[in-house]
Amino acid sequence: MSDQTARTETNSSNKERTADRVSEAARKAFEQASGVAQDAGAKAKQAASETAATMTSQVKDLLDQQLGSGADMARHFAGSMRGAAADLNPQSPLVAGFVRTFADRVDHYAQGLQHQTAEQLTSSAADFTRKQPALVFGLAAFAGFLMFRTFKNTGTVSSPSIQPTEDADAAKQGRHG
Repeated sequence: MSDQTARTETNSSNKERTADRVSEAARKAFEQASGVAQDAGAKAKQAASETAATMTSQVKDLLDQQLGSGADMARHFAGSMRGAAADLNPQSPLVAGFVRTFADRVDHYAQGLQHQTAEQLTSSAADFTRKQPALVFGLAAFAGFLMFRTFKNTGTVSSPSIQPTEDADAAKQGRHG
């Protein structure tokens, strides 16, 4: 019996060592998988960060281009106003003077916008809002009032009825009026 007991203990001992080796291999595999997942997560964060930075840069560039286009359009508008002032001058020199003055101011603002970035314009607007909150609130309220009046006075467009009419019923049944 002692022979059998020794073999049982050896088998038991082998099973424990095998279980320990399997457990150790599983732990190492888990650690490696965890490391790979952390690396993948870090790379994904870095890629997302780089993509966001690129997109932000592209949006800023687009806004700067649009700002330059808007400034060009304002300059063109000022030139048209000067032409209108020249046409008005023989009949109404006073009104022509007002139009010319307004055209000069529009041109001045357009020149200022031409050399600003979107960030600088946003910063200037924020500074102005901090310095003149009542004026900004008043302008916002006035703009809201104008929008409300515009949308309120817009007529509704009636859509055709989806209900059948008597003429349509008669045509379906082959009867003519």
